[in-house]
Amino acid sequence: MAEAKTPSDSRVEMTEIVLPGDTNAHGTIFGGKVVQWIDIAAAVAAMRHVGGPVVTASIDALAFLTPIHMGEIVVLRAQVNFVGSKSMEVGVRVEAENPRTRERRYTTKAYLTFVGVDDDGRPLPVPPLEFKTEEDRRRAGEAKSRREARLRLRAKTV
Repeated sequence: MAEAKTPSDSRVEMTEIVLPGDTNAHGTIFGGKVVQWIDIAAAVAAMRHVGGPVVTASIDALAFLTPIHMGEIVVLRAQVNFVGSKSMEVGVRVEAENPRTRERRYTTKAYLTFVGVDDDGRPLPVPPLEFKTEEDRRRAGEAKSRREARLRLRAKTV
């Protein structure tokens, strides 16, 4: 069994700037661009946890809360919240920063499921998660509830 890791071991902070090519006719970022950045930040967090390659199994609970405008700085924070035997949930929080005032606002949240894979693309066991803080335990409990809901939904659709 692999050595346990903490959520902070996987933590990622990624920054991007919204350029004209990233925006629509309203001067706000394309949702797909935000999803791309979310997937990258989450994948890095998952890779840090498993110590190797991962694949995205699902994206759920994606919510765009406020628009992000051209010229703003986008800050994405990701970390592993929960692990099963072969999959893990990564939470991502996105904020937009005004480059003049450095004021930030919460814009987007998402939860993604990843699977660690070997060189042939076969799933690998995921290292256990060790919780050091009450916040880590809270996130894990919420993630476990989301996982159970995903599994119930999958059972109904298969």
